[in-house]
Amino acid sequence: MCKTLIAYFSASGVTARAAKAIADAVGADLYEIRPAQPYTPADLDWTDKRSRSTTEMNDPACRPAIAEPVPDMAQYDTVLIGFPIWWYVEPRIVDTFLEHCDCSGKTLIPFATSGGSGIDRAEKRMQALCPKAVWKRGSLLGSSGAADWAKRILNG
Repeated sequence: MCKTLIAYFSASGVTARAAKAIADAVGADLYEIRPAQPYTPADLDWTDKRSRSTTEMNDPACRPAIAEPVPDMAQYDTVLIGFPIWWYVEPRIVDTFLEHCDCSGKTLIPFATSGGSGIDRAEKRMQALCPKAVWKRGSLLGSSGAADWAKRILNG
């Protein structure tokens, strides 16, 4: 039997709502990629060149620590990975998650929330981090439609 995990990082709650809707719609397990040091509003101020999010995103090698261990990935066949788009790509903590998972042979499907940026650059970066995974095209999701998208992508 195929088992699915919805792993997501959410700074403002938008991606969390989409992830929960997806998990409920497809009967998947849910795992929040939470930073060991939670982000404050000041950390997330992208207009401040010294804010934590800006300094992390300016350093491609940055890998923020995750608060809870990554789940045992051996039990999952498919992993949907959700995140907000930051600086046109996935936040560095998503890279931490990907590098701590053995996703060899697993189907990985990204989904993102954004005010206007696309998901293409994030998909390319993530595929480079997990080249032994089977990647399916992801999607940029709005405030609604996440559950329907997940049902289509997982059943099609």
